[in-house]
Amino acid sequence: MDTTHSIPAQGSGPAENRGRRASVSMADVARVAGVSSQTVSRVSNGYEGVTEETRRQVLDAMRELGYRPNSAARALKRGEFRTLGVITFSLSSTGNVRTLEAIANSAAAEGYAVTLLPVAVPTQDEVRGAFTRLEELAVDAVIVIMEVHLLDAATINLPPYVQVVVADSDAGERYTVVDTDQAGGTRTAVQHLLGLGHDTVWHLAGPEDSFAAQRRTDAWRDTLTKAGRPVPPLVSGDWSAESGYRAGLGLADREDCTAVFAANDQMALGLLRALHERGRRVPEDVSVIGFDDIPEASSFLPPLTTLHQDFAEVGRLCVRAVLRKMRHDGPAHGTTLVPTRLVVRESTAPPPAR
Repeated sequence: MDTTHSIPAQGSGPAENRGRRASVSMADVARVAGVSSQTVSRVSNGYEGVTEETRRQVLDAMRELGYRPNSAARALKRGEFRTLGVITFSLSSTGNVRTLEAIANSAAAEGYAVTLLPVAVPTQDEVRGAFTRLEELAVDAVIVIMEVHLLDAATINLPPYVQVVVADSDAGERYTVVDTDQAGGTRTAVQHLLGLGHDTVWHLAGPEDSFAAQRRTDAWRDTLTKAGRPVPPLVSGDWSAESGYRAGLGLADREDCTAVFAANDQMALGLLRALHERGRRVPEDVSVIGFDDIPEASSFLPPLTTLHQDFAEVGRLCVRAVLRKMRHDGPAHGTTLVPTRLVVRESTAPPPAR
């Protein structure tokens, strides 16, 4: 049987090259690059031990011949697919979208692709189904953006045979978790407002089913209690600017409300609108501080004082942790917290004179 492989001749057009790519072999690449087939294999599979000059020669030959390595065969040979699965319950919140973006960027920097699988309903069955689907899609490990509590279980139970890292959760005793330091950021926000001279700080909280909202609420209450300050009634929203506006209409009518810590910047935006409509000036009458530091926060009127979350670092640490687990070089459980940073702008000031 004829086992020769045709090599595109110089001057061949793009269509002709595309038609011949399937017949180009690793041996053809080795011949054009002036190296052995083993060296081509090492470059193709990303192994070390190849000089940069030789790697360039091989890659140039691949491009010249239109050679594409067989990714399925490469995965079987190396025992990995170079793909990470990501399960998330919502793409509507700023935090989830920016965390996902950071994970995708960090994975790409490590040479991995990302397969996203949104889960419509946060239940244990849906989570198990998502893991099954990701297994069929051939991923090496999974990152779960676990922002909300499961509806049908007190704790999440993940398949034991999959390497998993969880973002935004309180499951650090059972799994490897990466999260923003929600409590530390909240303490900084409340102490900033108290330090300006406010008697207490009202809190516009996120939804009850959110881990982040729960930790921010707990830290707000704890910080006020330790400071010996009164704890106002909790006001709740759903992360949206509209919910912040509705809550703000009630807060604006309270003369004793001179400072508000909003659990995210979007709700703070709605709060600012409500205060403006009710004739309460910010920050002269009411100080407002948010959480997230979204790109638009500096363009609010007034520019919003807020806590900056380092989503890029959260994504990087999620990817690093899951790769370490794949290599059996990381802890089976525990939580890594990423610090926040207070960004002081123009929405906070001392309270009005009595």
